[in-house]
Amino acid sequence: MLNLLKAILFGIVEGITEWLPISSTGHMILLDELIKLQVSEAFMEMYLVVIQLGAIMAVVVLYWKDIFPFTFKPFGVQRQKMIMWFKIVFASIPAGVIGILFKSTFYKYFYNPVSVALALIIVGILFIYLENKNKDLKVQVDRIGKITYKDAFIVGIFQLVAAIFPGTSRSGATILGGIYLGFDRKTAAEFTFFLAIPAMFGASVLELRNFGGFSLFEFFILIVSMLVSYLTSVFAIRFLMNYIKKHDFKVFGWYRIGLGLLVLLFSVMSKAA
Repeated sequence: MLNLLKAILFGIVEGITEWLPISSTGHMILLDELIKLQVSEAFMEMYLVVIQLGAIMAVVVLYWKDIFPFTFKPFGVQRQKMIMWFKIVFASIPAGVIGILFKSTFYKYFYNPVSVALALIIVGILFIYLENKNKDLKVQVDRIGKITYKDAFIVGIFQLVAAIFPGTSRSGATILGGIYLGFDRKTAAEFTFFLAIPAMFGASVLELRNFGGFSLFEFFILIVSMLVSYLTSVFAIRFLMNYIKKHDFKVFGWYRIGLGLLVLLFSVMSKAA
């Protein structure tokens, strides 16, 4: 029962932090430091990735009409949606290639509280800086159809940074990239949501393929967390899209800085003890 409650908590944290630009992986690593699931290290490494499938399904369900490119009456392809997917795949190349080649190295050196804290603080500062810098600038891209292949690839580079440094936040990095390129906040957020679909699905498939096999308990824990993550993500996505209609992203920057400082303090105190 205690591990079931922990799995639910992990699902809630994943669902909230996956879409708000505050780093889901960073929060999950920190949560794992405080609340240990009674599972193997190999399972936990896989779990922290595959739990994101629940969050992905929330995007697929909420944005189905915007992302599904095929028509059945008559059968055909909606050209603009198909072009959007080409751009998403193009943007996914940097993180996809580098992530596959060097995943173990990134996990070994950067998946720890100090690295997470530093990434939280640095990206938080960048959010505040870019929002202040761009507040009077005219928006260049106000819908996904205006995103060029060059824009998409640059956003993909930002996603690569998030793949290397946990705590950066995949959504945070790609939204930052969009703001830097002159996207309005709605377009930056939606492109981030859609870009997450191949990124997280691909990462999850690789993790599942490389994982040795589940016990019944581990499988149950994973399914529960994914389901909770899906339900929480629906609310988190709706909240974010309503919030940015009238507000900027600076509040998330301040949150990241505060959390990062608390994590550094926690890390120092743990070592001192």
